[in-house]
Amino acid sequence: MSVLRPNLLPLSLPYPNGTSILPYPTRRLPHLQTLPKICATKRTGKQRYPSEKKKLKLKHKEALTDVKNKFDGIWRLSKLAVSVQNDPGKDFLGVSEGLLQEIAKAIKFPVASMLPPEAFSVIRKSFDARKMLKEAKFVYTVDMNVSELINLEPRTIDFISDLEPRVGLIEHMPLERVSGDIISIIQGCKKVEGERLLKEGGVSDYSCNAGTYKYTGSRKPKIAVVGSGPSGLFASLVLAELGADVTLIERGQPVEQRGRDIGALMVRRVLELESNFCFGEGGAGTWSDGKLVTRIGRNSDSVLAVMKTLVHFGAPGNILIDGKPHLGTDRLVPLLRNLRQNLQEQGVSIKFGTRVDDLIIEDGHVVGVKVSDSRDQQKLDCHKLGFDAVILAVGHSARDIYHMLLSHDIDLIPKDFAVGLRIEHPQELINSVQYSSLSTEVHRGRGKIPVADYKVASYVSREDGKTPSSSGPTSRSCYSFCMCPGGQVVLTSTDPSELCINGMSFSRRASKWANAALVVTVSTQDFNSLDFHGPLAGIDFQREFERRAAVMGGGDFVVPVQTVTDFLDGKFPVTSLPPSSYRLGVKAAKLHELFPMHITDALRHSVSVFDKELPGFISNEALLHGVEVALFIFSGHVATQDLQYIQCAFFFN
Repeated sequence: MSVLRPNLLPLSLPYPNGTSILPYPTRRLPHLQTLPKICATKRTGKQRYPSEKKKLKLKHKEALTDVKNKFDGIWRLSKLAVSVQNDPGKDFLGVSEGLLQEIAKAIKFPVASMLPPEAFSVIRKSFDARKMLKEAKFVYTVDMNVSELINLEPRTIDFISDLEPRVGLIEHMPLERVSGDIISIIQGCKKVEGERLLKEGGVSDYSCNAGTYKYTGSRKPKIAVVGSGPSGLFASLVLAELGADVTLIERGQPVEQRGRDIGALMVRRVLELESNFCFGEGGAGTWSDGKLVTRIGRNSDSVLAVMKTLVHFGAPGNILIDGKPHLGTDRLVPLLRNLRQNLQEQGVSIKFGTRVDDLIIEDGHVVGVKVSDSRDQQKLDCHKLGFDAVILAVGHSARDIYHMLLSHDIDLIPKDFAVGLRIEHPQELINSVQYSSLSTEVHRGRGKIPVADYKVASYVSREDGKTPSSSGPTSRSCYSFCMCPGGQVVLTSTDPSELCINGMSFSRRASKWANAALVVTVSTQDFNSLDFHGPLAGIDFQREFERRAAVMGGGDFVVPVQTVTDFLDGKFPVTSLPPSSYRLGVKAAKLHELFPMHITDALRHSVSVFDKELPGFISNEALLHGVEVALFIFSGHVATQDLQYIQCAFFFN
């Protein structure tokens, strides 16, 4: 998500620590200021700096020694492993008898059946079926409320007094940390800030109960949010809660109409250019797998706030506990309806079917946008909308936006991304590879254990590939991306002359197939080798292979495919193809000729490596589909008249 704004700083986002951050009343500032960063990507394991490792070691030492009162607060018990036979299954999130037995072992209490389940809360539940284990197990993290435990079972007092912290296994937390959803956090900050300003005499009208206030002579800042994907929706939610006059502009349609347009595509091959798998309410992720994954720590306040906000709008509560939380398209659609209704009740104006064609810039400052009806491809009826700030929260396929930004001399810097193919296996095969004899417990998403998934990665040096490439980097990474167990392959093209695919799953993951992208990193060296240059060379590179895939498929959105074995051998299939979940049809093709040879060789080498990790990955039943593009990011800035910079980042999903 990027922010383009003039020298009016309308709002800031709240920090979880309660720092005073509400800049009411709004005012003109002499220089641009950057929005505060809420969080940054965490380094873990070997990636940590020595100074970070030292701090972590000290933190662990403190955790082992600094327990002032063992009977105060809660104890967190981690890595409690319960066998599949002793657990009710993946959908049970309470405290079972099997879990009580593991809790009793952790606190060395002799009789598990005497422990009251009410004193324990399940914080995390995941399934561990790694081959190194003797048997697959459900792994729990549990919070133990000491006062409630002693109240219900006084005989546990001696055992609590003997309890000692163990890093990563048993940790004491004097005060129970309660993280609210984004709405409650903002309302709490507003109430605290309002009370402070009331004491200082800066508020003319304030209600402590409602946590609301207004200022004489100040007006609400007008903010445009472009794009209604996750970034745009959450930006609109936060800004509306903070009192801004928000207009959410979306080129696509609301989920109800968008669903009908996707249905027409799947049945009649009619592609609506502005309402499809990429464009529309919720963004490309609405008709995708709905995985809720992060690299910044599941237990951080920021992540928990987002997850609880999703629950607030209708997501099931198990996403707060599940080790691999997942929603699915069928649950995302009603959630988006609820979120839209909330935004409208907050006064957010939502303009569906409205495309942003240009920025309005005066004296070096963004003062609004030019928009038109997204059905008008000729852009004949453009009109202007004035705003104090514009937030660009556009996605993967909004290529016209990037060309528009470049026309305004905004400095865009392309970053490396990844291209490849989407591989599909029978889900039963993946279940068998991952779970062995336990695979019979899956029952297409309705059994005791979750539908099996996988995540693989390989580092490919030049020596590993058969064909050296002077035009590309000496080494590449190849990895699986957006793995969809029990899913299907879907079309994500926004241009009839191009072919791009993705994977999606419903909440139960009950499909007969498992699919995942297998992608190889590419860089500006690869773009230049095909004579693509400049800030948008990556987009040209991407479109080149999407067009090649469309030609290979023969048109009508038919996807070119090849079995993994034929791809490795470099031959055209002569036998019948295995079935595919892709509903618009597949056609046998020479996918080994789609990409430059150094990319193909990297894919081939990596597939062979993956088969060693997942025996059976190379199979006559495994089918490769073309073409897939993984995360692509621009970074850049625009210079203003006073030589200040607005930092921009454009996230593609």
